[in-house]
Amino acid sequence: MMRIAIAGASGRMGRTLIELVSQSADLSLAAALDVTGSPMLGQDACAFLGKPTGVLITDQLSALKGAECLIDFTRPEGSLLHLTACTEFGVNLVLGTTGFDEAGKAAIAQAAKKIAIVFAPNMSVGVNATLKLLETAARILNSGYDVEVFEAHHHHKVDAPSGTALKMGETIAQAWGKPLDEIATWTRHGHTGPREAGTIGFSVVRGGDIVGDHTVYFCGLGERLEITHRSSSRAGYAQGSLRAAQFLQGKQTGLFDMQTVLGL
Repeated sequence: MMRIAIAGASGRMGRTLIELVSQSADLSLAAALDVTGSPMLGQDACAFLGKPTGVLITDQLSALKGAECLIDFTRPEGSLLHLTACTEFGVNLVLGTTGFDEAGKAAIAQAAKKIAIVFAPNMSVGVNATLKLLETAARILNSGYDVEVFEAHHHHKVDAPSGTALKMGETIAQAWGKPLDEIATWTRHGHTGPREAGTIGFSVVRGGDIVGDHTVYFCGLGERLEITHRSSSRAGYAQGSLRAAQFLQGKQTGLFDMQTVLGL
């Protein structure tokens, strides 16, 4: 049994992860973390499933001492605190949080010298297969095609574009041998003039309970290629993150992404 800790235990993603861990024959729930002040603190992490386990939701990071791996889909400020605790207690980390600044990314890279980390903007197996398809398409359609990245998420999401959309843009830019920041168009308003060739545009929708839709358009003369991934639930993200946790089992240090986990 691999002992798994879950951050954001009372949130939508946290509950999905707890449910899948509780159903697994190979994993056990070691700890369930939530923010200080959460009304769920002190409650059994599996109470919502009707089968209490004795693991209580806590804001005490010392609860990680009993875990082998923490799965974290929270927010950058909380994830960096969890990162410090994991480093202190020797707990590996699967990190799906998005919105880190450069300092945060540097802290993750530094921590990976002491623990093993899978850090990816999207843990879905399908999304990572999509990234591989985008890499291939970008190499083939490297001239004469305008690229646009569209993404849509629920109204609770606080960062934009999504980490997945950014990764899609980075994948295409890398295939073209260019830094994304030099060729990305983040906003359009007013008289923008004609579209500049060789750039990547981004469009964002926030509304309702959309779990996550992403489409990349390669628009040429007389034809258009669209590569789309749509999520209808959080189960795909959760299942991918559990696969990442099992990938880390037995590893001491290192920074990995889902492409490595999946052998892509």
